[in-house]
Amino acid sequence: MKKFNPVVWFEIYVNDMDRAAKFYQNVLQVTLEDMSDPTNKNVQMKCFPNDMENYGAAGALVKMEGITPSVNGSLVYFGCEDCRILENRASENGAEIIQPKTAIGEHGFISIVKDSDGNSIGFHSMN
Repeated sequence: MKKFNPVVWFEIYVNDMDRAAKFYQNVLQVTLEDMSDPTNKNVQMKCFPNDMENYGAAGALVKMEGITPSVNGSLVYFGCEDCRILENRASENGAEIIQPKTAIGEHGFISIVKDSDGNSIGFHSMN
């Protein structure tokens, strides 16, 4: 049986789409793309760049009525060359450092920050 990574999509809930998009674009140095509202219920979405042929899950920032960002929700880790670099960029863009770069043995390193909307997000690197 072929092994696969089970996570195929994630959503990071936000209160202020413009502020959140600016934060993630500055920290990750990517461009988010507008997505159409799949529900026709005034949901705003901006998608992270993705390539379905490569490792990793696709996802989006989502603003919708009745959903509140939280530091206590699920934790999404963004892969990078050195999580200290993204940790520093996040801090420069208003994030609070929850856990600075920490070794996790043979699995590399992680950092955890609170983003501009109050969500916890992580960064992962092998060095």
